[in-house]
Amino acid sequence: MSFQLPPLPYALNALEPHIDARTMEIHHDKHHQAYVTNLNNAIAGTDTEKMSIEDICKNISKLPMAVRNNGGGHYNHSLFWTIMAPNAGGAPKGKLAEAINSAFGSFDEFKTKFNQAAATRFGSGWAWLIKNAAGKLEVCSTPNQDNPLMDIAEVKGTPLLGIDVWEHAYYLHYQNRRPDYCTAFWNVVNWDEVSKRFEK
Repeated sequence: MSFQLPPLPYALNALEPHIDARTMEIHHDKHHQAYVTNLNNAIAGTDTEKMSIEDICKNISKLPMAVRNNGGGHYNHSLFWTIMAPNAGGAPKGKLAEAINSAFGSFDEFKTKFNQAAATRFGSGWAWLIKNAAGKLEVCSTPNQDNPLMDIAEVKGTPLLGIDVWEHAYYLHYQNRRPDYCTAFWNVVNWDEVSKRFEK
């Protein structure tokens, strides 16, 4: 069973001015499509074809590097599109808000920690809010297309929120100003979706 590129849940220009339409088009239609194509090529004719993308990530140490890079790319981006939305932003509510306050002291403290993880990730990678095995929230980052589901991750857990800090995610609009992109990201975070992931 081959993987498919999921459609964007909103128009290419829906996240402007924070994330521009041209970046979204290249990022989704070209970069994510390439991860899907290369993943399908890497697993063709193997038992990995029968696995879910989550199970692939959880067993990544047993799989070739092409599966790690492209499987991670597919999982990470599939999550990324859903945790953003037009007319979003603001702050989380309910159980997620309580868990963030409990883990980080306040929502502002959490944002500071998350932005720092994103801004200081050397080279390409991702910053994450995860729920760890103990059910607690943590902020971490991963290199390249790795993610915290992977059995090789330094900090393991279920990703709830992630920001892509590869240059292809922001360079057309923000150039080398990664911190500005990280700040703008909070205007498009879909807290309803993040809360759903947290409560699941």
